[in-house]
Amino acid sequence: MKRSIWRSMWRGFNLRCPHCGHQRLFSGYLRVSPACRNCGEDFSHHQADDAPPYFTIIIVAHIVVPVMVVVEKVWSPPIGIQLALWLPLIAGLCLWLLPKVKGAIVGLQWALRLHGFGETKVSSSEP
Repeated sequence: MKRSIWRSMWRGFNLRCPHCGHQRLFSGYLRVSPACRNCGEDFSHHQADDAPPYFTIIIVAHIVVPVMVVVEKVWSPPIGIQLALWLPLIAGLCLWLLPKVKGAIVGLQWALRLHGFGETKVSSSEP
């Protein structure tokens, strides 16, 4: 049975199980639960590795850099004010986005049946 890539990634982005969408995908800030408590899907073999930080940095840079350029061109604030503004903003965005991106990557792996997310007895009753 085909698994929806976008739905699985969206569920993962929302920190939910990509299979059922009901239980939390993480047991900690970035620690993926070994299995879903609702549907029993096994997540112990996921391999997100370095992809979440890489994509998080790319996304945050594409959000913050254009805003930084506009602020510099329009107001040209002193460097101290810019550091006080941009550094906490970048750190906050990265910390907020990192688990969401990791969840989306785990959801993508599940949808594409990568790294051990193949057909199992649990996956036969997909929504």
